[in-house]
Amino acid sequence: MSNNKVLHVITVSFVINHFFGKQFVYLKQKTGNEYHLGCSPSEDFIKFSNELDYIPFQVEITRSISPLKDLRAIIQIYRYIKINKIDKVVGHTPKGGMVAMIAAFFANVSERVYFRHGIIYETSKGFKRTLLKNIDRLTGSFATKVICVSNSVKQISENDKLNNPVKNLILGLGTCNGIDTEGKFNPDNKSLEVITSLKKKYNINSNDKIVGYVGRLVKDKGIDDLIIAWNLLKENISNAKLLLVGPIEDKDSISEYSKNQIMSDPTIIFEDFVTDASPYFSLMDIFVLPTYREGFPTVSLEASSMSLPVVITKATGCEEAIVENQTGLFISNDPVDIADKILFYLENEEIAKTHGRQGRLFVQENFEQSKIWDLIIKKINI
Repeated sequence: MSNNKVLHVITVSFVINHFFGKQFVYLKQKTGNEYHLGCSPSEDFIKFSNELDYIPFQVEITRSISPLKDLRAIIQIYRYIKINKIDKVVGHTPKGGMVAMIAAFFANVSERVYFRHGIIYETSKGFKRTLLKNIDRLTGSFATKVICVSNSVKQISENDKLNNPVKNLILGLGTCNGIDTEGKFNPDNKSLEVITSLKKKYNINSNDKIVGYVGRLVKDKGIDDLIIAWNLLKENISNAKLLLVGPIEDKDSISEYSKNQIMSDPTIIFEDFVTDASPYFSLMDIFVLPTYREGFPTVSLEASSMSLPVVITKATGCEEAIVENQTGLFISNDPVDIADKILFYLENEEIAKTHGRQGRLFVQENFEQSKIWDLIIKKINI
């Protein structure tokens, strides 16, 4: 039992369930550590703290570049580390990682862990790309360990010299937290009452085929391509509906055309941000992720764990999230290709079900959360 005080730092509460779930509860029982979580203020952040067993530390961390606010966050984190005698600091995402690693370095914290959840500059160009790359290099230089959430992220980290490669680690085949395959993302545990209520709410009939997406509705996630693909697809399948679960964000905004289609097309079901998306997978027949940039697409593992076939691009980390022609199909960012692959599953129901079943076994074997948490203890000791 190490009995250390560990501070994790993130930017927004939206990621808490994806990055941690009940990780702190499990790790506390195994290590005796006390877990603190720094995050921008929100109602959910405080609400989750009791259930997920962390001590909340509210600190405004912007996702955009804001030197004065970033400096203020670094100072607040530094003071928190000193006052609470924090032993280890873990930073997540480029921005949370940057302020956490700088504050921890100047506070003389000996173990500074940066989770590189993706390559933020991958879809940027020019000065912005250079700036974002150098921010990631700065964060990597202050960290003592860098956890790459996929082999793809690790390879890019090394090719682009983001930090000393000896710092880089991967948890198993990838991911940062694993999947609750036996509880939350278990198709046999779904509540028929909840599912019936959701179907009634969205007017989903028993013969409807539901193509689903969960996540932020932004350009980088390929939502514009998906909407165009859907317009092609719906002409061929009369009983198909597209279910989009997640907020439409202003940053990296989708086109006005896509927004209008989402709000006006009767075959598109839109649900804004939800704290628990797991019931929505039970409404779906197919899961699609036409993303341009990932680190490791945890949401696709959640879909596979719910026995859904996954249609996904070969963006960074995505190639490791499915087994092609066994648990899902790869797509390009071409709307015609997206539509064709979705149509293949809609027209071949038995193959879709087989790929879904095989996907669940794949996730259980490689990404079950307790296996990943044990690797966190073994490889990172946090």
